[in-house]
Amino acid sequence: MNAKLSPGLYIVATPIGNLSDLSPRAGEILSSADAIACEDSRVTAKLLNHLGVKRPMIPYHDHSAPHVREGLIARMARESIALVSDAGTPLISDPGYKLVRDARDAGIAITTIPGPSAAIAALTLAGLPTDRFMFMGFLPSKAKARTDTIAEVAALRATLIFYESGPRLSAALSALVDGLGDREAGVAREISKRFEECVTGTLSALTARYADHPPKGEIVVIVAPPGEAPPPAAEDADAALAEALTRLPPAKAAGEVARTFGLDRKALYARAMAMKDGG
Repeated sequence: MNAKLSPGLYIVATPIGNLSDLSPRAGEILSSADAIACEDSRVTAKLLNHLGVKRPMIPYHDHSAPHVREGLIARMARESIALVSDAGTPLISDPGYKLVRDARDAGIAITTIPGPSAAIAALTLAGLPTDRFMFMGFLPSKAKARTDTIAEVAALRATLIFYESGPRLSAALSALVDGLGDREAGVAREISKRFEECVTGTLSALTARYADHPPKGEIVVIVAPPGEAPPPAAEDADAALAEALTRLPPAKAAGEVARTFGLDRKALYARAMAMKDGG
């Protein structure tokens, strides 16, 4: 028999596909919690059935009124409340952060039970750089907002991760080509399920592949960082050096421009001295 849990909030990651991915610790928490706050009780009921247990469930999602969150916080002072999403780690592209924020403000004990995350799983499948990455969630559905969002991260030297749905995938890939250029990318779907796949290629190739055949299931798009920036033009470095010489001695001006443009400081110093002499 599971030991009774102390009062508080338990953030529980649940499977994104294969129910066997639920960790033993997560199973123990869900089996023992006084109640489970969930997005869709029908989805969570299937997971509880897999565990062979029944627990009270409280709907908590994007459209929950503030009083629902307040009620959960009040219960956490005396009961153990588990928070789950329909799949994966709560708070990742869902409203759970508000509950955690308010629980912390109320002095509630908070415990996280880590586990599956579609974003991280897709990143491991894609074979793209993993040293720096940024999770972007779902792109906006309206074209202008989608274009603006992509422009905000176009120069970021990190792998980008997006969630998408089948019907929206083609438009999203096309917008990514337009906003980021034809980078290497991957489209992962059905992660940890029987038909798991991650199709890789350039964004333009993936756009063409899915244009008339939108895939089913939940989708993660992973896009490589931009390529190396082209070397600065000589005239740009000269202009920056000339400006720096108006306020700095040659050595410091050369050092500043070298750091900014990634150029050789000694060569820039020689150029600065020539400029100072009228060359």
